[in-house]
Parts: sequence; C-alpha cells; structure tokens
Amino acid sequence: MRRIAFINEKGGTCKTTLSVNVAAWFARVKKMKVLLVDLDTQGHAGKSLGVDVRTVRPNVFDLLTDPAVALAACTRPTAVEGLFVVPSYKEMSELPAVLGQREDRARLLAGRLDAEAQDYDLVVFDAPPSMGLATFNILVAATEVVIPVGLTYLALDGCAEMVKTVEEVSAKYARPDLRVSLVVPTLYRKTALADEILAKLGEYFPDRLAKTPLGFNVKIDEAQSHGQTIWDYAPWSRGAQMLEAIAREIDAAGNARRRAVA
Repeated sequence: MRRIAFINEKGGTCKTTLSVNVAAWFARVKKMKVLLVDLDTQGHAGKSLGVDVRTVRPNVFDLLTDPAVALAACTRPTAVEGLFVVPSYKEMSELPAVLGQREDRARLLAGRLDAEAQDYDLVVFDAPPSMGLATFNILVAATEVVIPVGLTYLALDGCAEMVKTVEEVSAKYARPDLRVSLVVPTLYRKTALADEILAKLGEYFPDRLAKTPLGFNVKIDEAQSHGQTIWDYAPWSRGAQMLEAIAREIDAAGNARRRAVA
C-alpha cells in the first residue's frame, strides 16, 4: 500500500492544502479508497474537509495512546466519495508526555495501519511543522515523503535537513523503501528571488522537483474556509489546475517507482 507523507519542519508551506487536495484527487480521479491521517494539533486537514475537529472523538490521539480504540472508530467519511479522514486536535501536543517512556513510541502509527488499514488503497499523512514524536511516527509509517517548500531563502536549509532526516529514519528503523519522492515548490510569486530559489531547488533535486509550483490563489483559501476541496468549490479555477498538475506528478512518481522495483 502506498503511504504518502507531506512533511516540512517549517510551518506555512501548504502541507495541509496539498495533503487534503491530493488525497481528494486520488479518490475522485483514480477511484481509490483513501485514508487521510492528520497528526497536527491544529486539526486543519479535518477542518478543510468540513469536520468539526473540536468535538469529534475518538481521534488520532486516541488511536495512538489507547490500544482499545480501533482505527475504524477514529475514521470519518467526507463529502468526497472514497475519501476518509482521521482527525486531529490539540490533544496531540500531549503525545510525547503520554508515550515518552515506550520503546515502541515511534512505531505505533505504523503498527496500527499495518493491522487495520488493509482496506485502503492509499494513505496520506498531514504532518505537524516540527520533528517531534508525531512526525517520526509518520516517517516510520510512510513509504514516501513529499516535501512542500515555500520559496523563501531559508526554506532551502529546511529542505536539505528534511532529506537528511528521511535518510536517518530509513536507516534507524529499517525502512529501506522510505524516500523523498517529490519536492513541491509552494507560495510562488513571479519575483527574481523566487525564481532564483526555484533554480537552486532544480540543481539539488533535478529528478524530484515538481514542474508545477503552487502559487498563491484565493480560491484555494476560500475552499478551505468552506470546508471543501478545490474540486468541490472551484474546479475551474487556476488553483484547481495547479493542484491537479501536482497530484498527477505525485501519481507519476509512484508509478515510476513501481516500475523500477518490478
């Protein structure tokens, strides 16, 4: 099963925008049964799909801290056929304190998905903007990482660090299949600085840089404020066109990898 994690240690890089809309694209276009797992304390993935994360229980925190709570009990359907979400909320900030003494604390999510997510064709993770316990659980559970990179100068350092972290987790937790499959430039504006950073990313990731940067688009923000994907809110918009192009590149990266393994 393919498991895609959208991760960047820096906040505000469009992780949630990409994870929600890419997951919805696979459900709508590829007719896959998709599970979107949110592990951010803000719960924005669920909110972006119209879920009231403040009141929904159990959620991902319960899944990771209580073996008696089943994955199915934490999963909520969405308005998108084939797309299901495991919501998150502020309790996730307590995860290190609750699980800090467990030797298997970084493998809990992987274990639950291995045992209970076999009915899904694809799992997508929306990670918090930090390299804490929740993100390590995602990395151990994932088969690939997509890194959204805001086109600011300091973002280059963050991207390099993220690649290093993926390699370290792959080695430490015996996950040789874990890799960075795509780097997606985000927050793009047509400026000399943005184009310079884009060129540098192309030098660092010649085979893994998305061809379509995600630029600013008000329809994407409006869709999120209405608890909808871009495909439901403004499928004709420039935002929808950009997100579809990125989703297709992510799909192609997975297909290329499967061919290489075969």
